[in-house]
Amino acid sequence: MNLLAIESSTEFLSLAVQTAAGVTAFHEATGPAASQLILPEIQRLLAEAGIQLAELDGLVYGTGPGAFTGVRVAVGVTQGLAFGADLSVVGVSSVQAVAQAVWLETRAEKVIVCLDARMGEVYHAAFIRQQDGWLQVSPTMVCKPHEVPAVEGGDWLAAGAGWGVFGEVLSAQYSQQISQVRADMMPTAQAMLTIATPQFLAGDAQPAQQAAPLYIRNRVALTAAERAQGQTL
Repeated sequence: MNLLAIESSTEFLSLAVQTAAGVTAFHEATGPAASQLILPEIQRLLAEAGIQLAELDGLVYGTGPGAFTGVRVAVGVTQGLAFGADLSVVGVSSVQAVAQAVWLETRAEKVIVCLDARMGEVYHAAFIRQQDGWLQVSPTMVCKPHEVPAVEGGDWLAAGAGWGVFGEVLSAQYSQQISQVRADMMPTAQAMLTIATPQFLAGDAQPAQQAAPLYIRNRVALTAAERAQGQTL
């Protein structure tokens, strides 16, 4: 299938175009510049892949949770492109995209994802691989590192930037249950493609107007004092 995937819920802008010839990708730490780079990079990737937007079978977008601005950028660009080219869409959560990226690289089948949610919190979810998909055994939530939910058993792989920021506290919560920590793992557009392609083939895509972010945290703004301290959402 010809698909374009867009993920910008973290400090990384991750884009990928999939055609019969393969996958062309962009994945770089761009920070706030993602909003300026996203459309030019999409145009470049489409040209490099030798395909026009109208020739795509659909768009894949990152729903979050993640940075509010980044999530809104991915959803807004997806809706705009999909409406213009009359394309359907599939949303993939950032935490599941991390689990999938881990599996593609390591084949680990039990993954605890913790992304840095700022303000001393993490976005947390736990997954177990079953057949060709994931069973989410701990729902996606935002919480303090010392309040993460328990999981059963051992041999869990810990993934996501939250482990780099709060690794000591998180490891203490899971004692001997963690076999490996991969704080470098991020949600990637390439991983999202492998999740979304079966959904498109099964006819489970949605119209563009149904593209929506996944907001876990209720707060959408900081106080002046919090901004002065350099905090971000």
